[in-house]
Amino acid sequence: MTARRRPSWRLVWILPAGLSLLAGLDAALLLLGVGAPVTTARLPDVHGMLMVLGFVGTLISLERATALGRWYGFFAPALLGIGGIALLADPVPLIVAKAILVAGTLAFTLVYIPLWHRQFDEPLLVQLLGAALGCAGAVIWLNQTSMEQVLPWLIGFVVLTIAAERVELARITMGPHAGFRLLVHAWTIVIALLIGVAFPDAGAIALGLALAGLVSWLVVHDIARRTIRATGAARYMAACILSGYVWLAVAAVALLFGVPSAQPTYDAVVHAVFLGYTISMIMAHATTILPAVLHIALPYRPAFWVPAAILQLSLIVRLWVGDALGEPAGWQIGGVLGVIALLLFVIVAVTSAVLGPPSAKKPAANKPAAKKKDAALRPAAASRVATGPRPAAASTPAPAAPQPEGDE
Repeated sequence: MTARRRPSWRLVWILPAGLSLLAGLDAALLLLGVGAPVTTARLPDVHGMLMVLGFVGTLISLERATALGRWYGFFAPALLGIGGIALLADPVPLIVAKAILVAGTLAFTLVYIPLWHRQFDEPLLVQLLGAALGCAGAVIWLNQTSMEQVLPWLIGFVVLTIAAERVELARITMGPHAGFRLLVHAWTIVIALLIGVAFPDAGAIALGLALAGLVSWLVVHDIARRTIRATGAARYMAACILSGYVWLAVAAVALLFGVPSAQPTYDAVVHAVFLGYTISMIMAHATTILPAVLHIALPYRPAFWVPAAILQLSLIVRLWVGDALGEPAGWQIGGVLGVIALLLFVIVAVTSAVLGPPSAKKPAANKPAAKKKDAALRPAAASRVATGPRPAAASTPAPAAPQPEGDE
């Protein structure tokens, strides 16, 4: 039996990210008008930033800092994690917590400069653009009490960052020009955001068109369209990835109607992007990226399907029954199911990490009875050789199960 590796010290940065996640889910319950374990004065108002920068931003910046491999790279996850915690502490002035998040997003953006010098790469440049959009969103939030003007920049941050990492993983199947095409799509999103500064409705429509173009290209070229027919981990990952693309397309269509200022449209765009697209992608890649960052085995188990399925169900109920049909009960039920899906995913992931890789089955012992059975079968085998092979239908072996693709 091989000994497990000791967890990396980088596990420390997961703690503030996890706290931001739990606080963000608690705030979600407060916003839904249902019971929540904890209540603070400003918790509902910081729900979005807790989830996007406190949780997702810390995770992504930690992964990039690990790829850089320099001590200064870890300032980004440290500042974003501390900023998320500061959002929760009422004694800390909100403007101070916002400033810490600005510093964290700036440090995150700067991480890409040495990475860029190390490797001149279009997907890496797209990730730099995404981090810069996240920093711009944090700066805009400094003087804002609502999230409406911040939302498009945060969308650009998560969409470009995740899409670029997806192209990095699957570029072999996307062709030699995938990076350049991704960069073109990225600049259309940046241009749409700049248009929205002066003309909000036109900018929202342009952003919807840019997202629709990007997701159409990703769906056509992503290997997940083929690995969905595989089994095990490859099929699970493909299902999560394709689900994420579907929800990003839903958000793109909603944006074509202009600025999502009305509550149903705003709710649909926010949760289609940050739950449907972002969390589905995190669920898809958690078993491959987290072990590399934390040195903790996180083997795939069929139980991962449960939170992934509940997440998709929650979005269908919330966006269709709640937002589209205007049923408050659908909005609340869908929201609660989303919280359950995320908590259950954390439980499944932690349990899988604790249990470790499934143990291989031991070969059966050579018992005397088995030897006798072997000896009894040998004459029958000799007789089949003498009389010729079995009919084709009986001798054809069962087809091998499809193997997971390398980039999945």
